[in-house]
Amino acid sequence: MARQMHLGVFVLGTGNHIAGWRMPGAYDSFQSLSVVQHIARIAERGCFDLLFLGDGLSAGVNDHPSFTARLEPITMLAALAATTTHLGLGATSSTTYNEPFNVARQFASLDHLCGGRAAWNAVTSSSPKAAPNFGRNHPPHEARYRVAEEFVDVVLGLWDCWEDGAIVAERDTGRYIDGSKVHTLDHEGEFFRVKGPLNVSRSPQGRPIVLQAGSSEPGQNLAARTADVVFSVVQDFEEARAAYASLKGRMPGYGRRPEEIAVLPGVMPILGRTRQEARDVLEQLQSFVTSTNAASMLGNRLGMDVSGFPMDELVPDLPLPDTSHGFAKAMLSKARREIMTWRDLHNLTGAARGHWVIAGTASDIADTLQEWFEGGAADGFNILPAWFPGAFDGFVDEVVPELQRRGLFRTKYTATTLRGHLGLEVPVNRFG
Repeated sequence: MARQMHLGVFVLGTGNHIAGWRMPGAYDSFQSLSVVQHIARIAERGCFDLLFLGDGLSAGVNDHPSFTARLEPITMLAALAATTTHLGLGATSSTTYNEPFNVARQFASLDHLCGGRAAWNAVTSSSPKAAPNFGRNHPPHEARYRVAEEFVDVVLGLWDCWEDGAIVAERDTGRYIDGSKVHTLDHEGEFFRVKGPLNVSRSPQGRPIVLQAGSSEPGQNLAARTADVVFSVVQDFEEARAAYASLKGRMPGYGRRPEEIAVLPGVMPILGRTRQEARDVLEQLQSFVTSTNAASMLGNRLGMDVSGFPMDELVPDLPLPDTSHGFAKAMLSKARREIMTWRDLHNLTGAARGHWVIAGTASDIADTLQEWFEGGAADGFNILPAWFPGAFDGFVDEVVPELQRRGLFRTKYTATTLRGHLGLEVPVNRFG
């Protein structure tokens, strides 16, 4: 069978555009099960691999309020497990402000509830605003990744503590568990001491899918070693292709094949019946952006206060921040390449928080996605609708059929688990 794209939908607040909630017909609240159920139904109608919930551990009430009021994602995904049948269910859970045992148990439980469709986005918390909520000091970038390396290893180990078939439930003998198939982990490392096992049996897909989004050197190495899916921040085809090759090229060093990771760049498609209509939609969205919101988001992405820079001054060469490398690297590279001013960078950040934006007809958007997919820059895409539900409905009803006509995307689900959608084998249990 010919290689096909994987598609995820990134559900963040009321839409991925910083002011998308102001569009006519857009949802203006994300604290509602009916809203996320509607989004999930659209995704399943489009045969999407995955619905992904972004998360944060601080409230930016004065910075970007439409992304602030959101429910805890595992709770929301547990509710979605009951009303979806094929769609993968993924969420962020920080390795900086969590414990491995709790995360392993939550996602293993979710995998049981949804029949093998759970995914954990293993990320370090980049924002120092989270630290006071936990009574801690925010660790620097290098330290966060050292913790993350060990954290992910512990979670993977806990998921393996139960072998398949450990629950035997023999009514004639009264034996419920085969103790020889349940193992302690006995992990003692630099940051964690975890005995195990979990009190959750091996999950339906062997273990939940691991998502990651790091683009720094430590982030790329962690992904090459442990990730199943990587969400990437892109602005340029050649840079995306180089990053794709770099990540895939690291995998053999960890005993893995390149096809064991799906790289999904984030993209915000702005759809119109004509190219001019798509540009008009983007201009309408941009007209809703306030200078305060855009400056705050840009400052978060660059890890610095940008309010003092003259708007029409060219963006200078700046060092990568100690927060998130991915967004800063992509945005600053684009600023240098296209000789952008601070005003240009504000507009870019306001549109998709630093992600890639493409505007055009359904055919235009499909052309671009096909070029990236076939040109060695992506294995699929993480779709970031500017607002819900309208922008997502449009993509599923117009762009997805175009991709299907070209043989680039499935026309129906052929698997029941997320691991199956991704074409990945059930991982070998280390204790088996």
